[in-house]
Amino acid sequence: MKKIISLTLITTLSLGLVACTSNNQKDANASDATALSSMRIINGHLEDSTTDDKYRTTYEVFVYSFCDSDGDRVGDINGLISKLDYIDELGCNGIWLMPVMPSPSYHKYDITDYKNIDSAYGTLDDFSNLVNECHDRGIDLYIDFVMNHTSSQHPWFKEAVEYLSSLEEGQDIDYEACKYVQYYNFITEPKNGYAPVPGTDNRFYYECRFVSEMPDVNLDSAAVMDEYKDIAKFWYDLGVDGYRMDAVTSYYTEDTQASINVLSEFAEYVHGLDPNLYIVTEAWTAADTYDRYLESGVDSTFEFEFSQAEGYIAKALNTGKASTYAKHLDPSVKGLRAYNEAAIPAPFYTNHDTARTGGYYTGEFATQKAKMGWAMSLTMTGNSFLYYGEELGMRGSGDDENKRQAFLWCDDTNAKGMATALKATKNIDNRLGSLKQQQDDGDSIYNFVKEVIRIRNSSPVISHGEAVFVEEASTDSCCVVEKEYQDKKMWLLYNVGAESQTIDLSKIKGEATIYGAALTNYSVLSIEDDAISVPGYSLVIIE
Repeated sequence: MKKIISLTLITTLSLGLVACTSNNQKDANASDATALSSMRIINGHLEDSTTDDKYRTTYEVFVYSFCDSDGDRVGDINGLISKLDYIDELGCNGIWLMPVMPSPSYHKYDITDYKNIDSAYGTLDDFSNLVNECHDRGIDLYIDFVMNHTSSQHPWFKEAVEYLSSLEEGQDIDYEACKYVQYYNFITEPKNGYAPVPGTDNRFYYECRFVSEMPDVNLDSAAVMDEYKDIAKFWYDLGVDGYRMDAVTSYYTEDTQASINVLSEFAEYVHGLDPNLYIVTEAWTAADTYDRYLESGVDSTFEFEFSQAEGYIAKALNTGKASTYAKHLDPSVKGLRAYNEAAIPAPFYTNHDTARTGGYYTGEFATQKAKMGWAMSLTMTGNSFLYYGEELGMRGSGDDENKRQAFLWCDDTNAKGMATALKATKNIDNRLGSLKQQQDDGDSIYNFVKEVIRIRNSSPVISHGEAVFVEEASTDSCCVVEKEYQDKKMWLLYNVGAESQTIDLSKIKGEATIYGAALTNYSVLSIEDDAISVPGYSLVIIE
């Protein structure tokens, strides 16, 4: 049997799929047309087969920089609502919002009122509308849940400080006189990670492991835990579908088990409200530690070892060693499920705290590597997370402000909807262009990522399947990963090098057909006899 798909020949039959260009642009954009047209033909048979469970494709949104609806250049909830169709069409069926509660900071991780919306973002009515609009589209909505600390402007902390500053020298604390004193960790001697309580002449100090504006709460207090349970129920009653738990490794400094115990109490309460509520934790540490947080009964913990420029994905692409990625897939899931057999992996590549992938790669194949990184991340098993703007190859590193810049709806920063209030601390060269530019460019990272998500959503084998590295069938730069779910198998072939690779199908199965592909170049993709040729920096799936 011989099956050959020639991308160049296919393109001549399908240029109508690509937006019209001027005569002067046609030659320059010929390769763009090739990529978009050929991918659509290869994947044209695929249909959306997403399951209505917690294995989703989730889009992380920083509301402040996403879309502005009222002209103040600060993104807001109504702006986000206006772009839900964009997120839906991209293929994402989950949204994680960075904090939206009132806060004195732009990032809003220091909260002053856990049961409200920051006025810059809108109102609780706007939020309720957002929930409804998401659910109408089949999109789950998760909110950031900050349980490690509050703002120093929170009424709990302000009342505690006012009480402590009223005490005379040597006077003991009366916890009944001010219950909020027990909400934080106050001591009477200076210590690393603590700051002086204002107005007490250095007689009292409070724990603040991040910055002084973020006092750590006392999670040993039953009253504090009751507050957070009540807060979780408040947002559940508004319709949210889950919580992203911020900074869980900081609940108790250098005491992982104590942090897990608190998380366990919270998870038991939340799942008691509704077992379908999703909980994912941010435990920024090594896998042998973040795996342990699944012991608490939460659904997921972010898989940091695959993320960022130092993670397995980027290492594989920068070295051309495909096994660097593939050999960790199965052990990573087994590591999670050793602590919770129902654990759902939560792969991600970047988030609001990391440098964007647009700057991870240099040289001739930088763009192809950037695309391929997302093919590797988004086809991992679990609830896969995509940070806003990464589908455009946006750039940003260094200071946090640089990583959280305005989504590039168009090139005109003064255009309606552009949420440009947050200023970067250095010039950012977003060389791959805005959404408006990329939508009409068949070779764009946007169209590539969108196609990968479409492939992911086409089969639960890809999103749910157990992944095993088939080392004997792989080459140095092209790994074969077998995925199986509900007695159905697929094989995902990831080429992390520039040269086409030939894979011997006899080492995988008998007769094979191409299920789908995400390609970054214009080589011939073919199955001939017992071999398949996989183009450089491409993903091919066979069944």
